[in-house]
Amino acid sequence: MKIIITAAEAIEKGVWLELLRLFGRDADEDIWPQQEFILTEQQAIKLNLIKK
Repeated sequence: MKIIITAAEAIEKGVWLELLRLFGRDADEDIWPQQEFILTEQQAIKLNLIKK
């Protein structure tokens, strides 16, 4: 299963910095609020976005 989360949703859920780390992105990069990130099920569980 793949989970899609936008940058705005990640900020709202408090996982933004962890998401950046997962994708090797820099906090100073320009990222649009609606930019989407595709997570694996394991990544989403690690970020506590879903339960197993």
